[in-house]
Amino acid sequence: MKKIVLIGAESTGKTTIAKQLAKYYNTIFLPEYAREYIENLKRNYCYEDLIKISKKQIELENKYIKKANNYFFIDTDLIITKIWFLEVFKKIPYILEKKILENKADLYLVMATDLKWKFDKTRENGSEERRNYLQNLYEKELINYNFNYEIVKGKNEKRFENALLKIEKFFSK
Repeated sequence: MKKIVLIGAESTGKTTIAKQLAKYYNTIFLPEYAREYIENLKRNYCYEDLIKISKKQIELENKYIKKANNYFFIDTDLIITKIWFLEVFKKIPYILEKKILENKADLYLVMATDLKWKFDKTRENGSEERRNYLQNLYEKELINYNFNYEIVKGKNEKRFENALLKIEKFFSK
């Protein structure tokens, strides 16, 4: 099983590309649980909500991977959640680092910020400066963990083709 996580700032096409890749490889993808959780929340989120999101993301990942076919695509993972904890609450749960290492993917596709940000009620970081700042944090985390990653750029079909090329090249080594 090849586990591939799509990571990147808001509105960089993670969900779209994860769906397209899953379809191409005739497998499934795990949608970002945080989006569903926040969309259904009738108040502002808090630290405990992020803990719940983290636990559920891990639970869903363990459930979905059993249904995957050779490749398993994940729209966002605990690295983004870690940065979210740090940026909003300035602290992380002690167990999070361990869970990030335990749930490591074979490859991380970092979606570049070359797409225009689109508003929705779950997004908070629309400025170009903020998106690039977060993007740099995600990439630094991948480097710090020594995780395999590739940056995916391009618009529309070209973005999908570039993601596909990165996957094929990485797994042909």
